[in-house]
Amino acid sequence: MFTGIIEEVGTIQSVQRQGGGIRFRVLAPRYTLELKVNDSVSMNGACHTVVWRSNDAFEVESVEETLKKTMLGSLQTGSRVNLELPMRLNERLGGHLVLGHVDTVGTIISIESRGNSTMYSIEIPEKFRKYIIPVGSIAIDGVSLTIAEIENNVARVSIIPHTLENTIFPLYKVGTKVNLEFDLIGKYIERMMNETGAKDKKSRMTELYLQEQGF
Repeated sequence: MFTGIIEEVGTIQSVQRQGGGIRFRVLAPRYTLELKVNDSVSMNGACHTVVWRSNDAFEVESVEETLKKTMLGSLQTGSRVNLELPMRLNERLGGHLVLGHVDTVGTIISIESRGNSTMYSIEIPEKFRKYIIPVGSIAIDGVSLTIAEIENNVARVSIIPHTLENTIFPLYKVGTKVNLEFDLIGKYIERMMNETGAKDKKSRMTELYLQEQGF
């Protein structure tokens, strides 16, 4: 479990393809000191397991399923990535609850400077539009953000200078693809509502109901 608060931006040192997956070596002097093999780490919003580490770098493996749902397959040697270690239960939750399970990929369609902040507009696939609400939470490449504005299936987020300085947001351009994870609370509510609705429909399908309908 993560919070979407990025404390280190790492650099991809190597990309090694292994069948349908990829093994990444990531240079991250600060975080590597806290990691050990089998620990979890979020890379651009996707949770990975550390499989190797040195004094200043670690390696993770992205399996085929992860590569299908994310933009990790486009990373190259020298690419910069947002990193986050799992949250500790004895610390304050600074962002929101982030699982590191990317739902889909969005596209940056505009970048607008607004005084001391920068507004990024992200086009979201239509089927995921239901998960965005005004002032709701969203994780973009692992960064916990509040949705400032919504227009159809476009979500806008306002990025303050501190976030720009400590994430890969300054590298984004119009057309950049980003990993998205929506608020898990909303997804659980949707599932429970669907299950309840299905049970209600099933309960009305009785023998008497069928007779009344002429069957």
